Amino acid sequence: MVKSKFLTSLVVLILLLPYANATLPGPKAKKHLVLVHRACHGAWSWYKIVALMRSSGYNVTAIDLAASGINPKQALEVPHLSDYFNPLMKFMDSLPQHEKVVLVGHEFGGFAISKAMEIFPEKISVAVFVTAVMPGQTLNATRIYTEDFVLATTVLRPIYIYSVEDVSKEIVVSSRRYGSVRRVFIVAAEDNLLKKEFQKWTIEKNPPDDVEEIHGSNHMTMMSKPLQLSTSIANKYI
Repeated sequence: MVKSKFLTSLVVLILLLPYANATLPGPKAKKHLVLVHRACHGAWSWYKIVALMRSSGYNVTAIDLAASGINPKQALEVPHLSDYFNPLMKFMDSLPQHEKVVLVGHEFGGFAISKAMEIFPEKISVAVFVTAVMPGQTLNATRIYTEDFVLATTVLRPIYIYSVEDVSKEIVVSSRRYGSVRRVFIVAAEDNLLKKEFQKWTIEKNPPDDVEEIHGSNHMTMMSKPLQLSTSIANKYI
């Protein structure tokens, strides 16, 4: 009887072993992650990451940019990038001065978090670009936008196609403010939208503080490899 119970326990242990590392480490303090979606998507695209991080005790906010997700505005009501970014800017402005967040942007969300880095550098501990557009002092936003992004845009919920003039005016970053925030770029190895070559080109032209590659990830890293992405952020950048 004792031997039978022991064998049963051993079988259960073996079955559970693969999941032993499937939980994230508990936060050193209750850190706050702010997640910004790609073009045409919304806060909903982060649902797996939100669930994983909150279950491990992190404070997580996923933002709907204007005319995205459940934000009530329509694309034609958001004719300027400043309008599109407005929900994120209002959120950042509402944070207490002493609070620093981990700001995570996916794809076109890289422009949004770059703008936030320039305006609110003192409120950001690290900016994580997940297979995202990443402008900088040596790689201006208009070059990324005109050469790569517009041709790659796909439509789920329509997005306003902003003029080059608007992009060049809105995404202006400085070494004193944007440059004071630690930057991380996460490469999605199997991304068929923002190709790996484009990601490497961005990194080469505007080197971040750290680069990590998530193998087997497609463009939607937060859906295809949510555990790896969550663990990476929790272990390295919080």
